[in-house]
Amino acid sequence: MAKPVRDPDTGHKISANIEAALCMKPRSQLSERQADKIAVLKQGCAAFVTMRELAMRFRGLLRGKHPDQLEQWIDDAIDTDLAEMQRFARVLHRDLDAVKNAIALPWNNGQAEGQINRLKTLKRAMYGRAGPELMRARMLPSNHTL
Repeated sequence: MAKPVRDPDTGHKISANIEAALCMKPRSQLSERQADKIAVLKQGCAAFVTMRELAMRFRGLLRGKHPDQLEQWIDDAIDTDLAEMQRFARVLHRDLDAVKNAIALPWNNGQAEGQINRLKTLKRAMYGRAGPELMRARMLPSNHTL
């Protein structure tokens, strides 16, 4: 079993959540302490090096709108020893056309998801406490008449 990687500042083991966050953060956005942690992780964990390299490539692929590079990225991710990355790549490959369109096209369903989230939040807040009249009053515009 590999020896846990220790934080250079505190000496405590670096948590998986911290590792994951640092794995996705570009070098230009790192603080000095975060850069030190990444250096220690790279030195102490070969899997982190591979994961960070793939994560940065995927981030660049998304931000740069390069769907043509997706298949090569998926192949590279599947060829690693990282089970989580292999699983993620296989899921992307299952719906390759949709993923490529999500990368290339400017549209998203954020507006619809926001309205659905608002509706669900209202329903949860009023469940068991109010009747349909209050729910209708909260959801419909004030100038709406029935």
